[in-house]
Amino acid sequence: MSNPIHGELVPVGGGDAIPLIRDVMTVGRRKSNDICLEFANVSSMHCEFTFKAGVWYVRDMRSQNGTKVNGERVAQRLIKPGDLIGISSHQFKIEYQLSASAQIVAEEAAHATEDVFAQSLMEKAGLAKPKSAKDD
Repeated sequence: MSNPIHGELVPVGGGDAIPLIRDVMTVGRRKSNDICLEFANVSSMHCEFTFKAGVWYVRDMRSQNGTKVNGERVAQRLIKPGDLIGISSHQFKIEYQLSASAQIVAEEAAHATEDVFAQSLMEKAGLAKPKSAKDD
C-alpha cells in the first residue's frame, strides 16, 4: 500500500521536486530525517512539516539559520500553496491542492495571524497606548 502524496516541495532554481507523502515530515541534515538536506548551513533537525485538515504547517525546530515563509522568519506557520519556504538559504515552493474546507481553515488561520500582530507586546501588556492612524 502506497502513501498518498499530499503535495511537494519544488526547489527554486531547479532540481527534483520532493513529494510530501506523510502527515508529519522532518527536514534536516541528518540522514534519519524524512527530507535530508546535506548542507552545512542546514541544522541536523531543522524544521518539521505537518499536514492537518488538508493544510500544511511548518515549524522551525530551533534551527541555527532559521526557517522562513515568504521571506519572513517563523517559529510555526500555516503554509498555503505557492508559498516560498526558506530552509536556511535554500528556497522551496510548496505545491498542493486546498479542498473547500481546507481553504476555510487557511483563511481563518491567516486572519488569526494578522490579529496576533495587530498590537505590539507593550500595547498588549497595557504599557503603551495604541498607535493611532495619525501617528503614521
